[in-house]
Amino acid sequence: MSTALSEPVDRVGKGWTASLSLANVAIWVGWYGPLQILLARQAEDFAPGTGMSKETLLAWVTGVGAVVSLAANPFFGALSDRTTARWGRRSPWIVAGAAGGALSLLVLAGAGGLWLMTLGWCLVQLTLNAAFAAVTAAVPDRVPRLQRGAVGGWIGAAQILGAVVGTGLATAAGGIAAGYAACAVFTLAGVLPYVLRHPDLRLAVTDQPAWSWRSFARGFWLSPRRYPDFAWAWVTRFLINLSNALVLLYLLYYLRDRLHHDDPEQGVLILTAVDSVALLATVVVGGVWSDRVGRRKPFVRWSGVLMAVATALLALWQTWPSAIIVAALLGVGLGVFMSVDFALMTDVLPTALDRGKDLGVINIANSLPQVAAPALAAPIVTHLGGYRALYGLAAVLGLAGAVLVGRIRNVD
Repeated sequence: MSTALSEPVDRVGKGWTASLSLANVAIWVGWYGPLQILLARQAEDFAPGTGMSKETLLAWVTGVGAVVSLAANPFFGALSDRTTARWGRRSPWIVAGAAGGALSLLVLAGAGGLWLMTLGWCLVQLTLNAAFAAVTAAVPDRVPRLQRGAVGGWIGAAQILGAVVGTGLATAAGGIAAGYAACAVFTLAGVLPYVLRHPDLRLAVTDQPAWSWRSFARGFWLSPRRYPDFAWAWVTRFLINLSNALVLLYLLYYLRDRLHHDDPEQGVLILTAVDSVALLATVVVGGVWSDRVGRRKPFVRWSGVLMAVATALLALWQTWPSAIIVAALLGVGLGVFMSVDFALMTDVLPTALDRGKDLGVINIANSLPQVAAPALAAPIVTHLGGYRALYGLAAVLGLAGAVLVGRIRNVD
């Protein structure tokens, strides 16, 4: 059997973890620069000519892009599982995905209307999900189980750093096109240290599964009855990510239209920074602590409860000071959740041969909320109670996710 399919036993070094984390930062910059600032600004520019409000237009574009993400992540994960290139299973897809993502961001930079904006964002989702599926699968490929909490912590830190860097680049670049260009350069450059410095594991041709479209498509279904822990872990991640997506989707508009903040774009950057500092204070610590005690579920449960409480506070106390407090609490809870839940997910993977595909199915729990959030949020904000109702629903969903982690039986 190829070493690519063996359960890893040797601990990875700091250089490997740092390079993989930087690659994750780069991919998240490509997503969060647009999501936090640039797409919202384009939606404001293009909405007057479409007959839609800026909220509805933004929800439509991000929702269509998220549908692309739903299919792209497990698809490219499955392709990387079957790749026998001399450069390894994952590295070719990391490079191709990041390069395609950079070009797609430049398409967005030149968008002059709704349709090109939608096409560009769909291409960003398609290409960056190819890179992300491969980067994520590198962890169960290379990291032993009792180091995955720590590595998951650094990957969680990378996600929030990507949000900060992406938001910062989008804000500081001085314009929409310049913001997209800055994110594109960072996205491509950030994956190169991992690919160039750390040779990937190769899959032997003899271990490559036989190809057929029917078996390939059938492989994306994982029976909840046969793999109940995998199913409950997926549901937990979906609900908590949906709660978080509802909080973030209209943050710029919330600050501008509900709190009447003097500089809402600067406000988004401040809240992102507060959230990031709190997350960075807990994300690695939570993962390392989970590794040392050999337990996952209590960390996921209580971090979910904390995030639900913070979101409920946002619904009940709508002021700028409360937004800062909520950002800090969400950062603390999300830091622990991101690191430990990632380790929990790798612990419930069914087979080594399909790590990329199975993690892609799990990552649907990240991207599906991006489809569901706009569909839920737009009518709630415009017709069904406004931001108070939106954040109340988000709190209930997050709490449900925290409770359901107890249904996982074979991981403590």
